[in-house]
Amino acid sequence: MAARPTVNVRGLDGAASGSLPLPAVFTAPIRPDVVQAVHTNVNKNKRQPYAVSEKAGHQTSAESWGTGRAVARIPRVGGGGTHRSGQAAFGNMVRGGHMFAPTKLWRRWQIKTNLNQKRYATASALAATAVPSLVLARGHRVEELEEIPLVVADAAESLKKTKEAVALLKSVGAYADVVKVSNSRQLRAGVGKIRNRRHTQRRGPLVIYGQDNGIVNAFRNLPGVEVCSVDRLNILQLAPGGHLGRFVIFTESAFGRLDEVFASKTGFTLPAAKVSNPDVARIINSGEIQSVCREKGPSKSKRPFTQRKNPLRNRAVLFRLNPYAQAAIRSEIRSQSVKKSAKKEPKQVASKEFLDLLFAP
Repeated sequence: MAARPTVNVRGLDGAASGSLPLPAVFTAPIRPDVVQAVHTNVNKNKRQPYAVSEKAGHQTSAESWGTGRAVARIPRVGGGGTHRSGQAAFGNMVRGGHMFAPTKLWRRWQIKTNLNQKRYATASALAATAVPSLVLARGHRVEELEEIPLVVADAAESLKKTKEAVALLKSVGAYADVVKVSNSRQLRAGVGKIRNRRHTQRRGPLVIYGQDNGIVNAFRNLPGVEVCSVDRLNILQLAPGGHLGRFVIFTESAFGRLDEVFASKTGFTLPAAKVSNPDVARIINSGEIQSVCREKGPSKSKRPFTQRKNPLRNRAVLFRLNPYAQAAIRSEIRSQSVKKSAKKEPKQVASKEFLDLLFAP
């Protein structure tokens, strides 16, 4: 994306009416691992606490029969005349008993995430929205768009009717993604149907605006379409499910303020890629590199140059790769020679006069 310095701004009719420079945030490195980790933690902060009743599994009078009846000592329901009488109770292994390690309301539901790490993930997710291959891979229908990211004029912020929003999406070629969401709506499988989440559907475009002059009311009734202020960007909307490549529609003022928003964050420096061109294969196969790496010899073969000498066996190659190796080897040789000379020194032998005196009769 950094290779394209400007982005066209499209009016309500879909025609290009101007251009804006590409914000620096779109050059941030795309890190799926950071985005997935941050999304997992942040997504836990909206959970509703739940727990089983403290009385569950204990709403019966039961006591053990003790030993001597050839039955287990688990507490058993008293009485007679029903199937329940004599049945085991209370234990976590019996029917109608309590669960093992019952869930508690004081579980740690909220997870704290490093602030700069959340900003890094937001910048990375925002940069991924400008890569067409990632947007298509996520399932968005953006084949009819002329370019990504899609920027519309500020007149879109004054739209107040849903039909006006639909006309805007059709004019820029983004309405196919809304149709995809509408066709994907279906009943949820499982008990969630009776828990106020009866239907499931895909995610559609995310509209990022600079100032709400009616744009929220215009887009809120379209299936799958979400709106967000440029001052309140979050990872849950930019990368739903922790997956990069959300289809984002910017208004002109929001797109122009992206650099200002990230520059205003105290103690945060916008992340930069380690290499300007990550295409290593293209670098290796470039003419500049290959012209140096050709074999220099009588043969005119065009094979790339490769090192065929083992540095562990060839001292010349080792000293070229590690100049300090020569000094280390010489130091080791000197120490070995000192040890050998010490071993060769003759041992002190007792004199003949001392031996004669020692063994005299």
